[in-house]
Order: sequence, then C-alpha cells, then structure tokens
Amino acid sequence: MRLSRVAALASSLLLAAGAALFGAGQAAAAAQADFGYVALGDSYSSGVGAGNYDSGSGACKRTTRAYPALWAAAHSPQTFSFAACSGARTGDVLANQLGPLNSGTDLVSITIGGNDAGFSDVMTTCVLQSESTCVNRVNQAKAYVDSTLPGQLDQVYNAIDSRSPNAHVVVIGYPRFYKLNGTCVTGLTEGERSAINGAADYLNAAIAKRAADHGFTFASVAGAFTGHEICSGSAWLHSVNWTNIGESYHPTAAGHSGGYLPVFTNAA
Repeated sequence: MRLSRVAALASSLLLAAGAALFGAGQAAAAAQADFGYVALGDSYSSGVGAGNYDSGSGACKRTTRAYPALWAAAHSPQTFSFAACSGARTGDVLANQLGPLNSGTDLVSITIGGNDAGFSDVMTTCVLQSESTCVNRVNQAKAYVDSTLPGQLDQVYNAIDSRSPNAHVVVIGYPRFYKLNGTCVTGLTEGERSAINGAADYLNAAIAKRAADHGFTFASVAGAFTGHEICSGSAWLHSVNWTNIGESYHPTAAGHSGGYLPVFTNAA
C-alpha cells in the first residue's frame, strides 16, 4: 500500500528540524518542493453540476469548484494537472488523460467507471420509462459491472501505476442518489430509486475491489452524502435539470466542497 500524502510529507518534519541550521524558509520550501498532484476521471471529478466552468476546458467542463481544484487551492502542490473530463470512460482516460503522469507524480485522484457502466442511459431509461424497464436496465448495467468493467479498470490502474509507480492513488466512488421515503412526491417510484441506489453500491463495490487489488486507496462518498441525497430536502445532487440536462444527477458545488473534498482530503 502506498503511503498517504501526510505520510509522504512526514519527512518535512525532519526538514523543519533542520531549520535551525539552514533557516526556516529554506526548510519549508524544501518540504513542499516538487510535490505533484494529477486529477483524472469523469464528470464527477471535472465538476459538472458545480457551475462556473472554465471556458478553456471546453466540453470537459472543469471548474474551480470541483474537489480536485479545491484541494489544490488549499494545499498548494508544486504542480497540479487537472485532466478530468465530462463524459470520460476508461478508454478516454487511457487515450487522453495520462500525459501529466510521470515518475515524480506524488498524488493521483480518479473517478471512473460510471459512464462505462451506462450511467446516463440508466437514468434516462428510469426517468422516461416504466419501473420494470428501469429495473431491467439497472440489472443490465450490473451485469456489465460483473463481466467487463473490472478488466477496463485494470487497464487504467495498470497504466497509472506504470507511469507513476510512487504515487499515492485515491480512487473515489459515487454517491447514492436518493433518500428513500424522502420528500419527493413526484418523479421516480420508490422501487426505481431503490434499484438505482443499489446499482451505485454495486458499482462502488466493484471499483473498490479493483482499487484494492492494485494497492490503491478507495474512498467512499456514500456516508458523506447521507442526508444530502435527492429527496432529502438538503440535496447535494441535482435531480433532473431540464434547463441544463447534463448537470442532472451530478454533485452541486456544495456536494464537492461538503462531500467529495473532505473525503478526498482524508484519503490523500
């Protein structure tokens, strides 16, 4: 298991102890020098749903309100590469996001797998069609998670490990979307909401297993979002957003600052 960022920087205490000989400013600078963080993944890492998107990121919709940017702003790594992109699947990470990784990378974060498993189509099916059709589509997604997703995750995790063998890699999961028997009086049935929550748990379990087998840290956000699901009355997730459909079922800015950021900070 790779050391956490805190452990990796424990040597800064020794550097600080040398301040009496070399000066406090030099010791502090040495402790922070060359610490590199790379943020990979899909829309849950780029920040779709949080708003204030960087126009330069185009369709990737990266934002300073996303947890990777918030963490970087709080911890000031020497280098920060924000490569996560809306809509990314495992193949997109392999093809387009690994460039910033190198042997000097110290910390990597990633959310990936939801799009491969058909997240968008599952939600579209459940919103527009019957409960039985919704449940069938959820079961198809779970079958994909069993049969195909583990191999795709292995390819991504192997590539990260190959490029950045000394990095502490934090793989972050997805929240449950719904508070059951909550405040919602219209929309999906409770059966549909329960099936979708179950699918999120199923996906997270598969991702956690692959991450552990690669020696990476899996960080669950399910607990952080408890009480802040859709239908909770204090949601950190968008429900269907008809004016900006792409933000539907994604974390709000509060979901990143209050949910994803603390979880990542504790794992990093």
